[in-house]
Amino acid sequence: MLYDLTVVQFSKMLNNLSAILVKGEGFAEAKKIEMSVLLNSRLAPDQFNLTRQVQIACDTAKLAVARLTGQEDSAPKHEDNETTLAELQARIASVVDYLATFTAEDFTGAETRKITHRRWEDKYLTGRDFALEHAIPNIYFHVTTAYAILRHNGVEVGKKDYLGAMPFKS
Repeated sequence: MLYDLTVVQFSKMLNNLSAILVKGEGFAEAKKIEMSVLLNSRLAPDQFNLTRQVQIACDTAKLAVARLTGQEDSAPKHEDNETTLAELQARIASVVDYLATFTAEDFTGAETRKITHRRWEDKYLTGRDFALEHAIPNIYFHVTTAYAILRHNGVEVGKKDYLGAMPFKS
């Protein structure tokens, strides 16, 4: 189940984020504004800009899966130095490709694995709690904020762009 909640959903949300960014690029071209204006936009003065929201969404996805599977050293390294849409798209693609290397079997024992973080002092979360209480809400927060920054700036995105394709059955 943690595989579906992380690898499958994180990949979907990162791909949706990528598509939303493409719409942002089209908007910038149509309005004849530099894409950097959107990438540096934020919703509030004390909130991260669009670029950082994308970076953190990517970090959340790759590091959560790496930690849950006990493969922390396997996660791709990113320097957080992206300044263009192309660089952010490459980062998203590298994380989606990385997530694709995992299988459900890699998550054996993940629910009870002790997940630690340097900011948590001597505390830990079980893999289940880490996924449900930290990683999943965190990625949705940053993807939602990226969506909201673009929407706030006039990019025509809607709920269907955020949710992406649905697995409807007939």
